[in-house]
Amino acid sequence: MKKIRITFNSPVTLGFVFISFAVMVLGFITRGASTSLLFMTWHSSLISPLTYLRLFTHVLGHSGWDHYIGNMAYILLLGPMLEEKYGSKKLISVMLITAVVTGLVNYIFFWHVGLCGASGIVFAFILLTSFTNFKEGELPLTFILVFVIYIGQQVFEGVFLNDNVSNLSHIIGGLIGAVVGYQFNRKSQT
Repeated sequence: MKKIRITFNSPVTLGFVFISFAVMVLGFITRGASTSLLFMTWHSSLISPLTYLRLFTHVLGHSGWDHYIGNMAYILLLGPMLEEKYGSKKLISVMLITAVVTGLVNYIFFWHVGLCGASGIVFAFILLTSFTNFKEGELPLTFILVFVIYIGQQVFEGVFLNDNVSNLSHIIGGLIGAVVGYQFNRKSQT
C-alpha cells in the first residue's frame, strides 16, 4: 500500500488562507483593534502610511468567523485550479489589483464605510474561473451565466437590500476577474 503524503500544492492560495487566519486570530485576541488598524480600509488621512498599507491588507481582515469561512471556502475551491492554470505570479497580481481597486473605490466614494474581507477576490476568482476553457473568438456560455447570476445578484442586492455587504466590491472584483481572464486567455491563444 502506497503512503499518502500531504502536499503544499498551491502556495499563493494556501499562503493567503493561512495569513488571513492569523489576521482573524489576531483580531480575536485584540477584540478587533488590529483589524480596524491594519486590515480595514476607510477614508483616512493621506499623510498616514497606514492608509496606503490598508489598500492592500484590507482583503486579509474579516468581520467575523462566518465572513472568513465563507470567503476562504471559495478561495480554497477556486484558487488551486487558477494557480495551476495561470501560475502563482499571475494569481498574486489578480489579488493585488483587486485589493487596490476595491480599496481605492471605497476610499474615494464611501468616506464613512470601513471595508474588509476577501469577497472582491472571491468574485474575481469566480469570473476568472469561467474563462478557463476560453478560445479566441468565442464567449463561453458559462461566463455569461456566471456573470448574470453573480453580478446580477450583487446589483439587485445593492439596489434593493441594505445589508451592510459591499456589493460594489463584489461587482468590481467580478469585473476584474472577467477582464483579466479574457486578457490572460487571449494572450495564451496567440
